[in-house]
Amino acid sequence: MTGHAHAHGDHSGHSHAVAADADRRWLRAALILITAFMAIEVVIGFIARSLALISDAAHMLTDAASIVLALIAMRLAARPARGGYTYGLKRAEILSAQANGVTLLVLSVWLAYEAIHRLIEPPEVTGGLVVVTALAGVAVNLVATWCLSKANRSSLNVEGAYQHILTDLFGFIATAVSGAVVLTTGFARADAIASLLVVALMLKAGIGLVRDSGRIFMEAAPAGVDPDALGDRLVAADRVVEVHDLHVWEITSGDPALSAHVLVEPDGDCHKVRRTLQELLAAEYGITHATLQVDHLGEQDGEELLRIGHRADPSGAHCADTHGPVHRAGPHDH
Repeated sequence: MTGHAHAHGDHSGHSHAVAADADRRWLRAALILITAFMAIEVVIGFIARSLALISDAAHMLTDAASIVLALIAMRLAARPARGGYTYGLKRAEILSAQANGVTLLVLSVWLAYEAIHRLIEPPEVTGGLVVVTALAGVAVNLVATWCLSKANRSSLNVEGAYQHILTDLFGFIATAVSGAVVLTTGFARADAIASLLVVALMLKAGIGLVRDSGRIFMEAAPAGVDPDALGDRLVAADRVVEVHDLHVWEITSGDPALSAHVLVEPDGDCHKVRRTLQELLAAEYGITHATLQVDHLGEQDGEELLRIGHRADPSGAHCADTHGPVHRAGPHDH
């Protein structure tokens, strides 16, 4: 056979939007619950002069915004790829998740400042109103959290909205406890302490969302996938001599993709190798969107095609820039 330079890809039916219509229904149900209760809580928070209630209401506002953002992002992500957006608008969901994380961080800074101020100069707090409102908030958030738990949380977009509501649930529990402390002991600083507990939860969730969405934007390998180990696994396959230009990333959460340049033995069946590697990637790594360029290694009619250690360019590499380590059988540097 004459020199081969095959670019093979697996573009068979992918289904990355799991029950999108059902997800939207659950998110809308949670949004109605949260918006209605938030309006009531703001009024009671000012009457009771409780920062914990007001902070919970502010958090519920971001909950509502996060769900609206998630619903918009889901609509955008469902649009087919066209024009310059060859992946469609799938990463709109990651933008939504990052926005949710950033709002959690910004809000936590403001609430921390207010809570510290109230620790120094605690205002008078109406404990009874705080307890009743917080307990009602716990009930509302339990239902809202349950609604979002029924949606597809493998989507970082849905997970962002879920984290918002979950931290709000914990916040209401802390607020109810602080209200009971104020009511029974008169210790007004308990309200500010509860707010700081909510801040800690918001920081944890916000940092996690920004980190995870940032990894996708930077096209880092999916969590739990070691590209070096994956490259070694590919090069260990029968007839494979070298793997380089290996890239593995996520188009959006739960949608991994991979591309690589594979060199096979001169008499190897490159089509069979490509199929074997794609099956391996799907079975062991859950990567079904793999584009593999498979070439033969060797010489033909005295004209050099591809040979390890003897490249056409003076750098000694197959390409001017191999974009990462070269994987070969046996010990090698990564």
